[in-house]
Amino acid sequence: MAPGISDTIKKDHREIESYFNKIITSTDKDEQTRFQNQFTWELARHSIGEELVVYPLFEKLLPGGIEMANKDRNEHLTVKKQLKAFQNMGASDTQFIPTIKELMDNLSEHIKEEETHDLPKLEEALSQEESEAYAKSFGRTKMFVPSRSHPSAPDKPPYETAVGLLTAPIDHLADLFL
Repeated sequence: MAPGISDTIKKDHREIESYFNKIITSTDKDEQTRFQNQFTWELARHSIGEELVVYPLFEKLLPGGIEMANKDRNEHLTVKKQLKAFQNMGASDTQFIPTIKELMDNLSEHIKEEETHDLPKLEEALSQEESEAYAKSFGRTKMFVPSRSHPSAPDKPPYETAVGLLTAPIDHLADLFL
């Protein structure tokens, strides 16, 4: 049995938390920079994947799903703005650790609510096969979206999809030089 959408999202959450922990526990600036890049790439791709795959499902399938999706998008916008500031910092910047800690505080609240409230409701509305198919779609979507935070970009399909497809190659090229 393949993982469902909730398991896939939760796996991403644990990965993001792991990168955060590696950043704040390391004393090596090069190591912090490596994990800063991993954290940024994963969080940017994860957020857009949710906005393109998961939030439209909330809107389509769940009572109150439009409000739920809009609330989550607003929380993402806050995190994207913080991520934009963080991704442009060097590990030696005095605000490096405080910035990621503040970002993670906001993100942790979002993750907790998503895992305890939003995703269980979504799973109730999906069959196992549908959940597995959406998990695959989420994974494929993450391969084609930007790997950097762009908080001013649209956050709803179809505009986010178009902007993402235009921005992703530029981000991936920039990633080669990090």
